Amino acid sequence: MNILIVEDEDLAVEKLKKTLEKVDDSAQVIGVTGSISSSIDWLNNNPNPDLILMDIELADGQSFEIFERIRVKSPVIFTTSYDEYALRAFKVNSIDYLLKPVQTDDLEAALVKFREFKESFTQAPEHQTTNIEKLIRELQNLQPKEYRKRFLVKHVQKLVSVEVDTIAYFYSEDRFSFFRTHDDKQFIVDYNMDELEDLLDPDDFFRISRSFIVSVRSVDQIGDYFGNRLALQLKPSISKETIVSREKVGAFKKWLGK
Repeated sequence: MNILIVEDEDLAVEKLKKTLEKVDDSAQVIGVTGSISSSIDWLNNNPNPDLILMDIELADGQSFEIFERIRVKSPVIFTTSYDEYALRAFKVNSIDYLLKPVQTDDLEAALVKFREFKESFTQAPEHQTTNIEKLIRELQNLQPKEYRKRFLVKHVQKLVSVEVDTIAYFYSEDRFSFFRTHDDKQFIVDYNMDELEDLLDPDDFFRISRSFIVSVRSVDQIGDYFGNRLALQLKPSISKETIVSREKVGAFKKWLGK
């Protein structure tokens, strides 16, 4: 049985290898990758392994991105540090998980499960892919995402930490990004708008256009604007136009009405 290990911690890799030797003498580790990019390169340039042991948190992000960028044709057993109780909710027939640190009995049981379903993987690869994608969706829905709680910014030749819940809105101008706090203080921040949108809790912040992200507390007044758009008055006020783009109007109304 040829196995690819996707894991960015050297000690964890060595432990997996030693544990595999104990529980299955037919297991052969044919590759080890430690990042999303290296995993994609390996899978694109090597025969499909019989099985992949894959950590969720990798050096350059979550391993789910691998499945978004390429089609993974091998069954996967995920390894994770998440609580065992939460994981019970999304175990599926064809794939298992290992709670880190990986225990010998857990790995042995997972390989037994893999062998039991190996025939279905071989005979119906389309079902295999479906099950992998199902697990990914379940994992993404259940595991809570951590959003930024504060930003470290420069102020009067010093670094200060600003809590996110004190920020009224973010905006971009001349290739720089800024935010303004509810008490009308302005700071420059070292992230672009796409990065900020991903870092901020969508319950509290909404990107109304390419250059503006507003907090729910900053919206003072809303008016109609030509082209089926909306014009906002924010607090604290700003001289720049704050227009909700037409394609975002519906989602904005839904967000503001939560």
